[in-house]
Amino acid sequence: MKPLADCRLYTFVDTAYLHGRPAATVARQLCEGGSDLIQLRAKGLAVNEILRLGHEVLPIVRDFDVDLVINDHWNIACELGADFCHLGQEDFFDGSGDPRRGDSKPGLGLSTHAPDQAIRALAANPAYIAIGPIHATPTKPTAKAVTLDYVPWAAQHVTIPWFAIGGINLANLNDALAAGATRVCVVSAILNAPDVAVACRQFKEALMRRHQA
Repeated sequence: MKPLADCRLYTFVDTAYLHGRPAATVARQLCEGGSDLIQLRAKGLAVNEILRLGHEVLPIVRDFDVDLVINDHWNIACELGADFCHLGQEDFFDGSGDPRRGDSKPGLGLSTHAPDQAIRALAANPAYIAIGPIHATPTKPTAKAVTLDYVPWAAQHVTIPWFAIGGINLANLNDALAAGATRVCVVSAILNAPDVAVACRQFKEALMRRHQA
């Protein structure tokens, strides 16, 4: 697998945006488009259904050497042998404590919405953190955008891999990159595109151009 530090584009198999397409089909398109990590997000689905989707997606991402992230469900991530599990602030800090136990465990990703949350998250030694939402996003309609102001702070203070997230599309991507982001999470701008693989490739090429500049 590619080292996390070299990962630029973080995409999603989000059941809210599958539009009737099989999860495995979307996962393959994301991989073909150059995604570095793919998160399986299935809000509201039963655990057994999420596990079933995980088993569909896992062999595809493995074929492409792409990391798999499971959203919310640490036990499912462990059972699948996923590379990472992503948790929200409320899940990790207000839940039952740090789930990382034993020798074999996924890496931990944490959401953060402000510098104080980032500082608290970093103290938990996650593999990566998410910075945002930097724009309003239909993925989380009740979440207030933290704006691009959070991005320069992260660029200056966060030394582990971090991903800007929230309402990022091709029209505003350069604004995030100019503010200091080098990695992004993209959901609807890719999953709602006419061709998922092409959209994914456009984001990846823009990120790599910025990285190589």
